[in-house]
Amino acid sequence: MTFPLFDLAGRRGLITGSSQGIGFALARGLAEHGASVVLNGRDRSRLENAASGLKAEGHDVAVCDFDVTNAEAVRRGIDTLEMELGPVDILVNNAGMQFRAPLEDFPADRWQQLLTTNVSSAFFAGQAVARHMIPRQRGKIINIASVQSELARPGIAPYTATKGAIKNLTRGMCADWAKHGLQVNAIAPGYFKTPLNQALVDNEEFSSWLEKRTPAARWGNVDELVGAAVFLASNASSFVNGHTLYVDGGITTCL
Repeated sequence: MTFPLFDLAGRRGLITGSSQGIGFALARGLAEHGASVVLNGRDRSRLENAASGLKAEGHDVAVCDFDVTNAEAVRRGIDTLEMELGPVDILVNNAGMQFRAPLEDFPADRWQQLLTTNVSSAFFAGQAVARHMIPRQRGKIINIASVQSELARPGIAPYTATKGAIKNLTRGMCADWAKHGLQVNAIAPGYFKTPLNQALVDNEEFSSWLEKRTPAARWGNVDELVGAAVFLASNASSFVNGHTLYVDGGITTCL
């Protein structure tokens, strides 16, 4: 049985920050629904290792190791992909980082690093891809936001600021590019078991707090983000634009 609305066959997806964690899970999910995927990151060996696993499962996978925090590197990388592999139909802006410290002691260099990694990368990649998508009058851009686009927690104010920016960047991209046939949306994960969150997963006090705070009473598993990504990447979301989809076990219902 096939479901044409969710079929990604014949489409190519570029997923930034996809050698592990959420990015890798989303790349696999898009591939399982028929897409060719391009893994992106800065560490070529880690990308090749991740790609080999997907290839062993029978998926069409390529790797591209440009730095998404460098505007010129992004432009060159995406232009090369378009020329050598063909159109990028789906962009998932997943690259991101976290750094925790009391706000009054937060290092200025870390603030700049968070802005560049979490916000500028999405702007650079979105702009570079859109320049190819606009003449084709079609394309899907999915930005990875966070529950911290809506909530705050002590020690991560700069991260919260960057994810709030992603939510509004998504709206802005929609405002500019929807008229050209692009759909630009965001997925806002709640608390998921990833390498980025491993210290929190291992912290019994924090995990206990999270389970009490979240209506679903548990951490999320990264595979539970795949359905949202496939929906936003497919024809099923053809009139969904500028939207942030929270996949969070209900935590944002309890503000």
